[in-house]
Amino acid sequence: MEWVETTGKSIEEAKSIALDRLGVADEDAEFEILEEPKPGLFGRVRGEARVRARVKPKSPRAKNDRRDRGRRRDGAPREEGSGDRTGENRAPRQKSQKQEKKMSDNNDRPRRERPDGPPADPAEVAAQAEKFLLGLAGALGASASTQSVIEGDDIEVQLNGSDLGLLVGPRGSTLQAVQDITRVVAQRRMGDHDTRLRIDIGGYRAKRKEALSRFVNQVADEVVSSGTARALEAMPSSDRKIVHDALTGRTDIATHSEGEDPNRRVVITPAGTTEG
Repeated sequence: MEWVETTGKSIEEAKSIALDRLGVADEDAEFEILEEPKPGLFGRVRGEARVRARVKPKSPRAKNDRRDRGRRRDGAPREEGSGDRTGENRAPRQKSQKQEKKMSDNNDRPRRERPDGPPADPAEVAAQAEKFLLGLAGALGASASTQSVIEGDDIEVQLNGSDLGLLVGPRGSTLQAVQDITRVVAQRRMGDHDTRLRIDIGGYRAKRKEALSRFVNQVADEVVSSGTARALEAMPSSDRKIVHDALTGRTDIATHSEGEDPNRRVVITPAGTTEG
């Protein structure tokens, strides 16, 4: 996974900005602290915190194994306690056969073998996502087509057509749910993989990115003119990432995020502004 490097007034702020750029929660990312702020005179802080972050590589094999072992433990008491004395003699043989069958089934699953084999083909992951999305649109009675854009392990599948507004929802809320479900479907069909899958419907994300980028640059101009920080409205991590990316090249302002989801928001401050 690609690393991103961010700075902030504190380690926590730098991590927060990195999470917004990656578009993931804290537990789904890993960090490297490159530089910590240095204490100065009278308790003031000199310099900035600098961290490196990336999406945490998936390693679900141990989790799946634990889940299987948990199911076997849960099943054992019911088999032993449900029969009479004559049934107790048969229980070990029945349990052993079930365990052997379950172990055989698990060994045949591509999902378990994939981490040790070749990585998943991003084109095949995209094809599985397209197949699911077309089926979803068809279930709604909508005529649609798909197109995939693949750059390395980054995949964007676009669903286009008429009457797709129901799949976008207010401010893209339904689109986010559709993306989450599509990722799960692709993972189940292809096994665990390290690709990053994004879904766009009716060009919503591109339009949202353009409109939001234009808006936050206007707000940044106002912040520079007034010298006063501005807090944007609360928005999901995908939109906060757009804001940070849109303003990352500007040296006259700085951005950071405040609050907890779903009320987390981006704050734009004039460059050089210090807290307290």
